[in-house]
Amino acid sequence: MAERAHVESSEAIEAFRASLLVYASKARPIVNDAADEVSRTRQWLQAEQRAHLENQVRLRRRKLEQAQQELFSAEAANLREPAAAQRAAVQRAKHLVEEAEDKLKRLKQWSREFDNRVAPLVKQLEQLRTLLDSRVPKASAHLAEVVKILDAYAGVASPSVAPAASPASAPADAAGADSAPKPDGAEEPAP
Repeated sequence: MAERAHVESSEAIEAFRASLLVYASKARPIVNDAADEVSRTRQWLQAEQRAHLENQVRLRRRKLEQAQQELFSAEAANLREPAAAQRAAVQRAKHLVEEAEDKLKRLKQWSREFDNRVAPLVKQLEQLRTLLDSRVPKASAHLAEVVKILDAYAGVASPSVAPAASPASAPADAAGADSAPKPDGAEEPAP
């Protein structure tokens, strides 16, 4: 006969199952928030911020054109002092246009690199989401079934519960009742 398992309590498995469910309930919103944040960042980079910077480039180019027109007008009027101020205004406007164009160029580069850098992390995030949404409930159900089986086993195999007498063992018990236990070293009489 195979050795018996010594199941004392299934409480540890039930406690682990409860902890697993608590973990899943806390992790799900965090994973969802992280996925939402990735989407918001992508949207911000590719739409909102790009539109803002393209608008800034257009506005600054208009201001540069206006400053150049004012410089041309001042030079045409042969005014020396105002021409120096207009030249400085043109230089500032050129600098602001270059700055906006540089920001737009970097933004376009970040937009291209964003998916390459984030894709592996998003994949892991999706795997975790799948685990939390499908495998954790299955694991919880399996652990509940294990606890049920172990509790049933412990109830049947418990040493505190005496097995019920079967009809096959009744004559052996009756025969054993005639003979009282003998002290050590005493011999039984022959039948």
